[in-house]
Amino acid sequence: MGLLLTDDEKMLQESAEGFFADKSPVSQLRALRDERDATGFSAQLWAEMAEMGFTGVLVPEDQDGVDMGFMAAGLLAEQMGRNLSSSPFLSTSVLAATALKYAGTTHAQKFLAEIVSGKTLIALAVDEGGKHNPANMQFTASPAGNGFKLNGKKSMVVDGHVADQIIVAAKTENGLTLFIVPANADGLQTERTIMVDSRNAARMVFDDVEVTGAQVLGEVDKGADILNAVLNAGRAVLAAEMLGASAQVFELTNEYLKERKQFGRIIGEFQALQHRMAHLYCEIELARTSVLAALSALDNNPKSAGSFVSMAKAKLGSVAKLAALESVQLHGGMGMTDELDVGLYLKRIRVAQELFGDSAYHIEQISK
Repeated sequence: MGLLLTDDEKMLQESAEGFFADKSPVSQLRALRDERDATGFSAQLWAEMAEMGFTGVLVPEDQDGVDMGFMAAGLLAEQMGRNLSSSPFLSTSVLAATALKYAGTTHAQKFLAEIVSGKTLIALAVDEGGKHNPANMQFTASPAGNGFKLNGKKSMVVDGHVADQIIVAAKTENGLTLFIVPANADGLQTERTIMVDSRNAARMVFDDVEVTGAQVLGEVDKGADILNAVLNAGRAVLAAEMLGASAQVFELTNEYLKERKQFGRIIGEFQALQHRMAHLYCEIELARTSVLAALSALDNNPKSAGSFVSMAKAKLGSVAKLAALESVQLHGGMGMTDELDVGLYLKRIRVAQELFGDSAYHIEQISK
C-alpha cells in the first residue's frame, strides 16, 4: 500500500490549494452564514469546481469525469477543510457518485455526467436518529404493485434540502435496498436544518412515497454492500477534511504564539506551550498517515478497506477535536470570540466528528 502521492496527485493538490484559498476562503462561509443563504453554499463556487473537474474526481472518463480515485478526492477535501469551504462535494461528488458507480450502468449513465457538470445535486439519506447506526434501520420499503412504497424518517441528510434526487436506504423483505427518489416526489416532506457549523442537513419524512423497480440502485435486498462502500467513501473523505481543518488551526495557533506578548515575552517562548504544540503536531502527522492509508485502501483494495477507514475516522475524530480545543485555549479569551476563525473550525470539526460515525462507533467497528 503506497502512501506517497503520484505526480498527478501532487499537481492536483497544488491546484486545489490555490483554488480554494482564492475562491472559497473562510470569509465566504461567514458571508453565507450571516446572510442566511437559502442554499448554504455558493452556486458560483460549485460551477467553478465543475469547470476545474473537481466534481468528477470519482466519475469514470466515459461519463465525462476525471476518475482520479479516492486519494484525489481526499486531497480536495483536505483543502476544503483548510478553508472551511461549503459545497455539495461530499454529498454529490463522493457519496452519490460512489453509489451510482456501484449500482450499475443504467443509473450511472443517467446521473453521473450531470454530477460532473454540476447540474444535478444528489443527497444520501441513511441515518434515522441522533447517532449513526445503519444496522438499526427502521425505514421500510413495502411491495406495492410493480414497485414499492417508502415509509419512515431520515435525519442528518447532508444537503438534502437542495438536492434534486435522494438516494435512500430502506429495509426490504430479505435485506436492504437503495432507491433513488426525486426530491419533489409525492409524500416526501423535507425540512432544512442548519447545523452548528452553519452547513446544511435535512430531516425527511417519507409517507407512502411510491417508487418503481427502475428506481432501485443495484438489486433488491442486496444494497448493503453498496451502502457500506458509499459510507466508507464518505468517512474517508470526511477524515481528510478534518485533517485539513486540524492542520490549519495548528498553523493559525502557531502564528499567534509567535506574535502574542505576555509578561514582556512572546508567549511561544514558554516551554509549556511549546510542548503542547509539539504534541499536537505529532498527533496531526500520525493522523495524516491514517488518512492516506484509508484513501489508498479504497483505491487499491476496497473490499478490505473498512478497518483502515474506521481507523482514520476514529483517529481524526479525536485529533481534530484536540486541535480545535487547543487552538481555542491557546488563543485565550479571544479564542472564544466570533472575530477569530478558530471557533468556526471547532464547530465544523464537531459536526464532521459525528457524521457517519464518531470515534466510539468506529473503534467498536475495528474491534469486531
